[in-house]
Amino acid sequence: MDVRSLRYALTLADELHFGRAASVHYIAAQPFGRRIQELERELGTKLFERTSRRVTLTPAGERLLPRARRVLADLDALMQAVESDRTEPVLRIGVLGFGLADRWPATRALLARHHPALELVYVELDWANQYDAVRTGDVDVAILHDVGGAEDLLLERVMDTERCVVVPADADLAEADHLTASDVSDRPWVTPVGQPGLADWSGDRSIRGDVEVRSPVNIPAAVATTGLLGIHAEPATRFLSHPGVRYLPIDGPRAVVAIASRLRDQREPVAAFRAAAQAGAVMDQLDHNASSFAT
Repeated sequence: MDVRSLRYALTLADELHFGRAASVHYIAAQPFGRRIQELERELGTKLFERTSRRVTLTPAGERLLPRARRVLADLDALMQAVESDRTEPVLRIGVLGFGLADRWPATRALLARHHPALELVYVELDWANQYDAVRTGDVDVAILHDVGGAEDLLLERVMDTERCVVVPADADLAEADHLTASDVSDRPWVTPVGQPGLADWSGDRSIRGDVEVRSPVNIPAAVATTGLLGIHAEPATRFLSHPGVRYLPIDGPRAVVAIASRLRDQREPVAAFRAAAQAGAVMDQLDHNASSFAT
């Protein structure tokens, strides 16, 4: 059972209003409601009655949620005790897709050199939770796809990359070197979902397939399986290779990879990671310039 969904349910029990409850967790009402529905399906019972005018607890909700509140309070107390006993600093890093791509080695090396006691914990993200995981404290920092809508977070651009169309390896387009918007205008697409800004980045395709993906990691498999087209950032050509697809360059909005943290989070491990990632970006650019000069 997902702890975050339980927290959402407790907030909804307090607010009895989906919009207000969702705003407490810095999440839109639609994905918030979806998490409540998933929790109810997992439990096999309805916790809330919804009408167009009001939200009320069902008898099952009145029985379960007070117990859930006590369990989560005990869990929070336990985690605080663990954190207070921890002798080594820990940094929980949320990663969407390929994250820092080619810049991971430089970032890790800088952290190991200047903060050898810092333990890095990896947390997988998807488009739906990439911002919320930072807001709620599930992760300390996140490497994510910045598509807007997170003005309440500190976002630092690490890199921006070109876009690629992900094409089935046996498609008629697969032998092209480069695609234009007119080449793919009448093709059905895999649809990335989870943030409103994804529509602008992906081109807001008028022809959509029935396949939705919530993580960039799943796009190559979705394309290979369905025969639809997908859109991705250029590093996927190296970090998310798949024998059933080809990646072809296409013009359009670049993909922005950013570090996200909470605005007032001044903890040393968070600042260290931000500094290492930015320094890694500078080192990468210097290497690129040196290679260009040599050739």
